[in-house]
Amino acid sequence: MITVGIDSGNRNTKAVVLKDGQVIGKALILTGFDANESARQAYETAVQAARINPAEVAAVVSTGVGRNEVKFAQENITEIGSAAKGARYFVPTVNTVIDLGAEEGRAIKLTSDGKIADFASNEKCAAGAGSFVESMARALQTTPEEMGPLSMKYGKEVPMNAQCVVFAESEVVSLIHQKTPKEDIARAVHDGVSNRVSSMVRRVGLLDDLALIGGPGRNQGLVQSLKDDLQKEIKVPEDPDYVSALGAALYAVEIT
Repeated sequence: MITVGIDSGNRNTKAVVLKDGQVIGKALILTGFDANESARQAYETAVQAARINPAEVAAVVSTGVGRNEVKFAQENITEIGSAAKGARYFVPTVNTVIDLGAEEGRAIKLTSDGKIADFASNEKCAAGAGSFVESMARALQTTPEEMGPLSMKYGKEVPMNAQCVVFAESEVVSLIHQKTPKEDIARAVHDGVSNRVSSMVRRVGLLDDLALIGGPGRNQGLVQSLKDDLQKEIKVPEDPDYVSALGAALYAVEIT
């Protein structure tokens, strides 16, 4: 059986093609003004990558903030549900999922059989998500991709108190004027995000098997800050930004 999961996010739209439990195609494109069109482009690109005929697709399920806009999907699943299913695919024993996107983040607690026991989110504030790191990277005149390796070279911890992106940018500029090394500022940025994410994790209950999914999972500096903050090992799938789309594809198998 072949199914497709589409994750319609604020920044990117991802599609995953699943055949008999194996990923055979995937695609990621920027989300445009028309979420349905962006989803269709991601779908067509992923199907081409999988080298299959669209007629072979048994079902399409959408997830993400724009899931209701994907008109050609047969059904949709919440971000919480798709994140849980996708994370369990990669880490069968995971009981706590940290899901970080461009504009929001969430912590999900799972039962032993993978059902959702509790969750918390920071969807009203981007300070706990990827866009915060991107904004701080601009203030540091570097790129989000360079922020991770940069922060791994930090010399000392620098406190960053601002919760809001605007105030945090001013704080970064102030630290630059104080001749604070970029490496230390980058670490402070990641620690700030980590503190907010960790508080969500503790609200739902900190358990042993943690997995981090979403695009920010590629940021090794942020991952290290979370590990230090939570004092736990954190498993990150090879393609963390595709996990929710995969979860949607797995749900499509269940409903077909």
